[in-house]
Amino acid sequence: MTEGTAGAGGAGGAGLVLVVNAGSSSLKLSLLDPAGAVTASGGTDRWDGSAGTAGLRHFLAGQAGITAAGHRVVHGGRRFTAPTVIDDEVVGGLAGLTDLAPLHQPRAIAGIEAARAALPGVPHVACFDTAFHASLPAAAASYALPADWTARFGLRRYGFHGLSHAHAGRRAAELLAGPTPNPFRVVSCHLGAGASLAAIRDGRSVDTTMGFTPLEGLVMATRSGSVDPGLLVWLLRRGGVTVADLGNRLEHASGLAGLAGLPTGSGDLRDIRQAAAGGDPRARTAIDVHTHRLRREIAAMAAALDGLDALVFTGGIGEHQPETRAEAAAGLGFLGVGVDQTRNNAARGGDDADISAPGARVRTLVVATREDLEIARQVRAALGGADPAG
Repeated sequence: MTEGTAGAGGAGGAGLVLVVNAGSSSLKLSLLDPAGAVTASGGTDRWDGSAGTAGLRHFLAGQAGITAAGHRVVHGGRRFTAPTVIDDEVVGGLAGLTDLAPLHQPRAIAGIEAARAALPGVPHVACFDTAFHASLPAAAASYALPADWTARFGLRRYGFHGLSHAHAGRRAAELLAGPTPNPFRVVSCHLGAGASLAAIRDGRSVDTTMGFTPLEGLVMATRSGSVDPGLLVWLLRRGGVTVADLGNRLEHASGLAGLAGLPTGSGDLRDIRQAAAGGDPRARTAIDVHTHRLRREIAAMAAALDGLDALVFTGGIGEHQPETRAEAAAGLGFLGVGVDQTRNNAARGGDDADISAPGARVRTLVVATREDLEIARQVRAALGGADPAG
């Protein structure tokens, strides 16, 4: 089947959807019913892509009523811009995008192959983190690079975390009492070890902080975020840094870890906050840089929307760290953002919450990350079934 083909006659509408979320080192499995409730979950935090069929068969033992499977795939490139029913040709197309996501794409394919072997009689649908940002206008998607490079290499800002951002934007509309503004403008903050923002207008992404790769944008746990490209050229020409070392250190030794310089090499914001509380000046600087970049990029996303109606925090940090939410909001009063301290401190993950200060023009929300729910919704929509989100 071709990209975005519905097919299968509504096969995912009435039964359970198996959601396969294959990360670079983990495999998360869940079964969702038509209402979006999780009826079973499992997986492993240590998965190298092997023995997938056996693990899936163990998880599925005794389960009945599975009518479709949905797979998280990090990168769809230019070809896959909508949920896509999987066949052998599609698997080949996904493999052809491995150089754009070398850690995640092979694991996603391994999960697809294992699930297709375990459940050969149901349709399988690929759901892409990049697809939500396929709607970016040219002004937001384009790099100011030579035209022949752009054409030859397919250069553009792809954006990531699309499944999380799509759910956050949809959930924000549900949490607002009464009709949503027209247009409804949301900045979604997916904050975790990897982090990105999305500017969402009426459910569509119009800008985002990550670009051709997940390195662009915010300061992350071990990723640098945006860096002057001239600095990188200087390191290659004058600093004696190899291309391999440059790539490795930008990805794994930069960001909060690089700024804080903790003996453990940790980029975990919790560890850095503990060090800062103990008087470590580099840890304090790491937090300040992280906050500065976060505030700046939230404001940039609001500018792309020509205003702001809701600010949403999601992801491991966004859901569980009130300090980060408060630090970001403290510099955004000019946009109409205000956070109630008591509500903010009470919201520590698991349940969605409104943490807005009384009278604040912009609603500030905490939304639990539910990529599984978004994947199941996309699967049912692609197969012509009901939308579990209503």
